[in-house]
Amino acid sequence: MASSHHASSRKYIALSALALLFGLLIGVVIGYFAFSRGTETVTVPSCGDACQEPDPDIFNKLVNEMKASNIGDYLRKLTSVPHLAGTPMDLENAEYVRDEWIKYGLDSAKIYSYDVLLSYPDSNEHNLVQLLDEHGNINFTCAIEEQGLRDDEKVENIVNPFNAYSGTGNITGDLVYVNYARVEDFDELEEYYPDLNLTGKIFIARYGKIFRGNKALHSEQRGAIGLIIYSDPADYASDDATDVYPDAWWLPGTGAQRGNLHVSDHKGDPLTPGYPAKDYAYRSQVEDAPLPNIPVHPIGYDDAKMFLRELSGDIVPSGWAGDLGVTYRIGPGFNNANRKVNMDIHTRNEQRMTHNVIGFIEGAVEPDRYIILGNHRDAWVFGGVDPSSGTAGMMELTRAFGKLLKEGWRPRRSLVFGSWGAEEYGLIGSTEWVEEFVQNLAARTVAYLNVDIATSGDFTFVAKSTPLLYEAIYSATKKVTSPEDSSKSVYDVWLERYPPDSGDLPPISSLGSGSDFAPFTYRIGVPAADLRYRHNPGLGISSYPVYHSVYETYYLVEAFIDPEFNRNLAVTSVWGELARDLADSIIIPFNCKDYAEQIQLAVEDLKSKFESEMRNEGIHFDAVDSAAANFTSAATSFHQRIASMELNDAMKIRRINDQLMSVERAFIDPLGLPSRRFLRHVLFAPSVTNYYAGSAFPGIQDAMYKINENLDQWDTVKQQMAVIAFCIQSAASTMMDVVL
Repeated sequence: MASSHHASSRKYIALSALALLFGLLIGVVIGYFAFSRGTETVTVPSCGDACQEPDPDIFNKLVNEMKASNIGDYLRKLTSVPHLAGTPMDLENAEYVRDEWIKYGLDSAKIYSYDVLLSYPDSNEHNLVQLLDEHGNINFTCAIEEQGLRDDEKVENIVNPFNAYSGTGNITGDLVYVNYARVEDFDELEEYYPDLNLTGKIFIARYGKIFRGNKALHSEQRGAIGLIIYSDPADYASDDATDVYPDAWWLPGTGAQRGNLHVSDHKGDPLTPGYPAKDYAYRSQVEDAPLPNIPVHPIGYDDAKMFLRELSGDIVPSGWAGDLGVTYRIGPGFNNANRKVNMDIHTRNEQRMTHNVIGFIEGAVEPDRYIILGNHRDAWVFGGVDPSSGTAGMMELTRAFGKLLKEGWRPRRSLVFGSWGAEEYGLIGSTEWVEEFVQNLAARTVAYLNVDIATSGDFTFVAKSTPLLYEAIYSATKKVTSPEDSSKSVYDVWLERYPPDSGDLPPISSLGSGSDFAPFTYRIGVPAADLRYRHNPGLGISSYPVYHSVYETYYLVEAFIDPEFNRNLAVTSVWGELARDLADSIIIPFNCKDYAEQIQLAVEDLKSKFESEMRNEGIHFDAVDSAAANFTSAATSFHQRIASMELNDAMKIRRINDQLMSVERAFIDPLGLPSRRFLRHVLFAPSVTNYYAGSAFPGIQDAMYKINENLDQWDTVKQQMAVIAFCIQSAASTMMDVVL
């Protein structure tokens, strides 16, 4: 029994050893093949199209395809009839743009519609501004219509001058002249005329310097019961202006500037803040919307002269007098103390549809990365300058891109074209679209490039932008031939005519607000630029003379601003090349070092204004200075890494580009600015006292303004200093490599 047991044990051990040896052999074979296959799967794949340099000749093909005469033809078509937002012609133009884009060969073109609150004069009762005698009889009534159109321009559906979203009512009172109705103007009145009682008066202010909505807001805050706004020749005509439209580009005496009064951190539909104005949207009550309560109305300078020459009271402070040829006085009231001003305003608000047209060219390598080009389509009347000069350029640019598509070219990243509706009412179309697609746009948009007005003068190219795009803008302008001198580039003439205060580059302004870049930059942190050709600033005028009047016609542009449409072509060419560069370059052409420099300049400017006051409250710049220094260091290292990297790894390229896209977004505070929650960019925002102007570190600037108005905001200043330091440091961290 024992012998048999030992024999079985030996046999079992031998079989086990053979099984183990066989298992090892099988494991080696499996391991060999598995290791070989695994080695093959982790080998870096060929980069292919993802690392292919763009066609260097695409710029020439794009520019050579575009023709100035085509832009002129588009402008003639677009300005043939009035096309105010919410009217049948607004929809007809949207359908025209969509159909043309489909014909050009874009991958898609669709209309997106929104049901929004718009504003119009009452067709049955005219808005009136009148001068009354002591018995309440009418001595004088301001013009209802503008005069001086050419015969071929006298068409139906011209909407008479009005201010959108004005309060309504019939009011009578004494008149007070308040210059531009800026905060500093009212402060000066209080300082020099402390006994002047503004409450219950009707104010008259001249257009210019600040956004008209801020004029209405400031006036209402100072006790006005109504506001009249006019365009003074000092701001809308140069000293050598003799003739007016149609014999020159200067504003006639009956010309009046239309425009909206929508002052809010939330641009877009006033009744659906933060959300798209679709059928399912919750809408607030109109009386709760941030719109003026007082009647506001624009008049021509011929009519303004009738009032201002009769004003009584003290002579205005230095710098307040315009060029009406009268002695400017403050008031209140007239030399004939029994005379009064009457405003009878019937402007009404109503919900109507507005329409965006979105065209799409899908990218070949990164279709989920968007370069968006935008221009609004609606106009107060014909819109020859604003916005149809830009729309005409966009039509020619999309036609040229479509031609390249048909010839086999396709950009690396997607190009998106936005033709916005109802911009004139407060950036409504673009804001509603951003609100509807906020998640996709916030994650995928590389940059937004805006051309609202392509040509408002014949002097030089100018740009507004966030700092990441400075270098790309300079690069694009160096490639495009100047319309003034074919031996020079747009950049060369820009530098000659806008010499910098320091450095050797032409100045690029901060964005401010006033056009469709605002929701992209201030809401979701997308780098943006706004491009145009403009008049000589040496003329000393506030904007081009016939701004938002009936005289913005095709004839105005052809006869006085851009006769051959070459300046419009130059702007459109820069626009197209900037978009192509952003769409085609392997590495997105952002320069974070330019941002670092602007942060440092903005910090120094903030210190020069407020450091001493802040120090007295125990508030110091140490954390902000440290964050700015870290951002500068991170930007320098980041671009050194980019310059030395080999472009043979598609995932590494994508990672670097994602980092570049993250920089601007790092300045977005989801809580928004104090008291302006829909403005979320902590470095740049529209000024709280003038939505046309830009403000650096707006949370601090807003709080310090309120402190100067005797409000306690020091806790807000302390909080915003912390937010600024945090956001700058966060932006610096986006440029660091994968290790935290």
